[in-house]
Amino acid sequence: MKVLVCGAKGMLGTDMCQIFSQEGHVVTGLDIGEIDITRLADVRQTLKELKPELIINAAAYTNVDGCEQEPDLAYRVNALGPRNLAIGAEETGAALIHISTDYVFGGRGERPYREYDPILPASVYGKSKADGEEMVRTHCRRHYIVRTAWLFGVNGNNFVKTMLRLAGERDVLTVVNDQVGSPTYTCDLGEALAKLCQEPAYGTYHMTNGGSCTWFEFTREILRQAGVSGVRVEPITTEELGRPADRPRYSVLDNYIWRMDGRSPLRPYQEALTDYLKQTKVI
Repeated sequence: MKVLVCGAKGMLGTDMCQIFSQEGHVVTGLDIGEIDITRLADVRQTLKELKPELIINAAAYTNVDGCEQEPDLAYRVNALGPRNLAIGAEETGAALIHISTDYVFGGRGERPYREYDPILPASVYGKSKADGEEMVRTHCRRHYIVRTAWLFGVNGNNFVKTMLRLAGERDVLTVVNDQVGSPTYTCDLGEALAKLCQEPAYGTYHMTNGGSCTWFEFTREILRQAGVSGVRVEPITTEELGRPADRPRYSVLDNYIWRMDGRSPLRPYQEALTDYLKQTKVI
């Protein structure tokens, strides 16, 4: 199958290119400067030339606080970009995998969110991603909308890398302990997506590694597995952190449709973290 990955140089996009290539697909990866997903004419021309059978949209403006400062840019990339890819996919007969986020939920729930639960985004980032989902549903019949969360991977910056770096610089780390989610390894997500697109089971999916934790608990697990000692981790509240954008306090995603389809759940995040640390030669 001919596959086009948009956002190919990002943390998830890089793994998607590698995984889909290993699965035997012919993959073209494009990033900023090679395709402008915010311009419909550019998208149409690119799809006309490449003729992909599957488009994977891993491109997004993911700086949550930056979105609050640049809402127009957030909506261009996170809403109009998916609209343009959906229109292009529908016109060319391609299927579209669109990566979305736990931030489309308000984060005030007390149980894991299922795919059909009502959304209520509280930040510009969440609202722009929610609009992007609706654009995809409206303009492309053959779509997979995949919500995921708390990604970490080998390529690019992520929370695991940041905590390990800070642990090498400081004796004390202060980490938020009132936000709960499911850390997810990009390799595990990519492999699940490669399985999903093998059949036309279109719709909305939640895909995360198993288990949940706070950022504080995740930090302690990272340092424990990495064998880091002598660093104290102290819990703080979201208010004490003082970031501009609202964060979901509880955004655990129930991989309900994936599970109801009889598919094997993604492994616990602790096991995925171990593989990640081995791959990055931390352990």
